[in-house]
Amino acid sequence: MSVLPQQVTDFLKTSAPFDQLSDADMSDLAKYASLIYLTEENQDTLLEENAGRLFLIQNGQFSVRDSEEGERHLSEGDYFGYHQLIDNISYPLTVKVDKPGLVFCFTAEAFKRAMDLPAVNDFFHGSRADALQNQAVNDSNSMWLYKALNDVIAGTPVQASQNVTIRDAANVMAQNKVSSLLITRNDKLVGIVTDRDLRNRVVAKATDITLPVHTIMTRTPAMLHQYRTMFDAMALMTERNIHHLPVVDRNSRKPLGMITTSDVVRHQRGNVLFIIGELAKADNLYELTRLSWQMPHYFATHAKRLGDFDIAGKVLSQATDIMTRKLIYFYQREHGPAPIKFSWVVYGSQAREDQTMGSDQDNGLLLETMPDHAEGQYFEALSAYVCNGLAKCGIKLCDGNIMASNPALRLSLKQAEGEAKEWVRQPTPAAIMHFNIFLDARCAAGDTDLFHCLQRLRAPVLKQKIFLAALARHNNDVSVPLSMFQKFVYEKGYEHKDTIDLKVKAVAVINNLARIYALASGLTVPATLSRLAALPAGAGLSTKDAQNLRDIWLFLNRLRWRHQLTNKVTDNRVRVSDLSSIEKHQLKAAFKAIERAQQGAVMHFSGGMS
Repeated sequence: MSVLPQQVTDFLKTSAPFDQLSDADMSDLAKYASLIYLTEENQDTLLEENAGRLFLIQNGQFSVRDSEEGERHLSEGDYFGYHQLIDNISYPLTVKVDKPGLVFCFTAEAFKRAMDLPAVNDFFHGSRADALQNQAVNDSNSMWLYKALNDVIAGTPVQASQNVTIRDAANVMAQNKVSSLLITRNDKLVGIVTDRDLRNRVVAKATDITLPVHTIMTRTPAMLHQYRTMFDAMALMTERNIHHLPVVDRNSRKPLGMITTSDVVRHQRGNVLFIIGELAKADNLYELTRLSWQMPHYFATHAKRLGDFDIAGKVLSQATDIMTRKLIYFYQREHGPAPIKFSWVVYGSQAREDQTMGSDQDNGLLLETMPDHAEGQYFEALSAYVCNGLAKCGIKLCDGNIMASNPALRLSLKQAEGEAKEWVRQPTPAAIMHFNIFLDARCAAGDTDLFHCLQRLRAPVLKQKIFLAALARHNNDVSVPLSMFQKFVYEKGYEHKDTIDLKVKAVAVINNLARIYALASGLTVPATLSRLAALPAGAGLSTKDAQNLRDIWLFLNRLRWRHQLTNKVTDNRVRVSDLSSIEKHQLKAAFKAIERAQQGAVMHFSGGMS
């Protein structure tokens, strides 16, 4: 069927990746297009006449096999025939017409010329490799903030035993031309010495330089393990006002390196920590509240590109952590220190550090022992003060009452361990919906050793196969919002008819997958990206699949952050009509990859039984 070039270009302007072409390139491509109306009766004849071409569906529904891969169900905006053009192999083409429709056909020569353009090449090679075509993720100006510290530190850490003399320690620093020295005992980090320490604690006080260096070191310094990120380092250094941050092995606490302010300056590309620095200076609830309500304006002002949204969740989570610690400090300044050791534990999005503007509070208290009446009253008042204070700061109260102000969320170490065993004993769908949020946990304030003790007690319990199988099957119950023919399935009952809840239908599913594989591997980090990065070989999820899920997770979070800031809302119901053509393709690819990962987890953990 003859077709006017203008008719072709009008459709190409809505079809990724050709919508990214210049007008001249698009017009050139349109000259080599024909249009066919494909029906069950004429399909054999028309496909034979157009063999070796690229097909773009304008409307209709077709079941296609055009490579060594399985059958694909395609509809408007989908392509087929490109496998043989890329691989230069004449694959048999079989098409079942489920609903007749119009299909554009482009000559092989025109397709090859278009493939000289990077955007087109990346799109079709990404489709061929069945990966998310998300070049923006790789080019993100903020991706460096997600770099694990293990990938940032370089060289052997400069360190010395705690028993060497102050003079010898200073000589080590001079010889290595460093401004700080890691101090160890039995290969474990126990302290740090900086140029400032030598100036203030040795020279200024005329300290005997033959004394052991541990007499002037800073003991139990702030530190991070190797799988935390550059953003984590920046946030901690800003909050503590420190210039040297040791990086240690997560398990052995053996020094691996040092992050300095020079490293931060070298890596930093934007002042993303302004709000955190200001919050850390607040000295009363009024100041804290005033600053916290500036955060939405801060994000709206500074998050201009999609890549900027990659760190928004971490910024907000770190800010909420600081608010929490400040509120605890304000309370204890008035009422004294806690009578027993405690950990303020955060769950869900705050634990994973992927909060959005709509995230509410999810927290609890872990206590060293069962409190007596007086101790219980102290923690009851502390919890109420902090939870209400966070609400005043814009972190709304949890509708499900998952807060430390709920007595059921203030548990002793022994009770928390028993709770985990109960989860494993009865992982019914209703129970999983209730306790899933508690499987993403992090200590935001208080005694971190107490929290780590709980993690050690829970890790073997939560690795049991029957428990992991139940989690995998439950996660598989969520269907991605795509029909058989790759059409979006929209939410019902909302003002806009083309909305999809990206949190429920996609982001939460990836979080669940990362959690299941992490539990099976004994990992205790709660952040989704950190979990995917830290999965060991043999975990059941290949490095390629883990990286693809990472890219998808970042892409989806960009969309929902943009939706919230652009529309000034706190929900996650993104309108498909607000997406560009390439984003629609990316979203479909993301949903298909998530569905495969769900099925893969069920196969791995429960032998395919759903």
